[in-house]
Amino acid sequence: MTNITETNVEEKRMKTRAGFTAIIGAPNAGKSTLVNALVGEKVTIVTHKVQTTRFQIRGIAMLGDVKNEQAQIILIDTPGIFKAKETDRLSKSMVHAAWTGADDADAIVHVVDAPALYRRLHADGSAQDRLSVEDTERVTAGLKLRNRGNSFLALNKIDEIERDKLLELIAHFQAMDVYAEVFLISALNFDGVKDLGAALSKAMPVSAYLYPPDQAADIPSRLMAAEITREKLFLRLHDELPYASAVETESWKVQKDGSIRIGQVIYVRRDSQKPIVLGKNGRTIKDIGAQSRHEMQNWLGRKVHLFLFVKVRDNWQNDRARYTETGLEFDV
Repeated sequence: MTNITETNVEEKRMKTRAGFTAIIGAPNAGKSTLVNALVGEKVTIVTHKVQTTRFQIRGIAMLGDVKNEQAQIILIDTPGIFKAKETDRLSKSMVHAAWTGADDADAIVHVVDAPALYRRLHADGSAQDRLSVEDTERVTAGLKLRNRGNSFLALNKIDEIERDKLLELIAHFQAMDVYAEVFLISALNFDGVKDLGAALSKAMPVSAYLYPPDQAADIPSRLMAAEITREKLFLRLHDELPYASAVETESWKVQKDGSIRIGQVIYVRRDSQKPIVLGKNGRTIKDIGAQSRHEMQNWLGRKVHLFLFVKVRDNWQNDRARYTETGLEFDV
């Protein structure tokens, strides 16, 4: 039987590490899916729409790589890095946020959509594949300029590509002399995620934990609630609704019975988009609200009363308050 003295000695032997890892890459490479996989629960939204992530979201993973050593990795889920138009303030702020996250991190994981990259390298990819490759090259070039020796490559979606093609991609990236190590993963299926997590654990500096061990994310509740609804909005109206839509939590009130009353506004840019969100007889927005409310209740562990409204705001992307709320820089 272990006595108290032995337990105290064991605790003293335990080495803890803590630090920041930026997850960067082209839009839709699987960054948010990887963050959720490493944390072990959903902390950031995932949709098929490109550039879903608009600001830095911090997921907190508790991982152990060797006996008597535990690491707390704060994973910074960043917006996709792409060529932003000079006239697009939101896009420029998003790209700036991604590189800021990388510059401030102890380690960087560059997530690459392996099948899309291979298709494009062999000239049989789609227009979207072509953009993905251009953005991937943009990320690699940015990492090479920084030359900090703390970058890992994660070739994602390996379940969708043959092994010999993966070997070709590994050689392609190793020739660039940018990455400390290459990992083959499927963030969706958790393949290779444990090995990547172990490497990141070792890359973190020896430190006391920066957050409570049971905390999974660092994001204000009102903002997380808005993200949940934005995910359901995009999943439901992926083809019909443009990227330039937003959700804002306007009210948050704890009721006497412990439930929470949440009021949110969905902003669209044109009058013609409002009926798309509402749907016939309000059916679409009711479905979006039901799905959002269900996830919020699971997340908060209490009953939620959710009220959604749709408003037209053409110029919301130039609203300074929206940037301040999410930690984006307005003047980039």
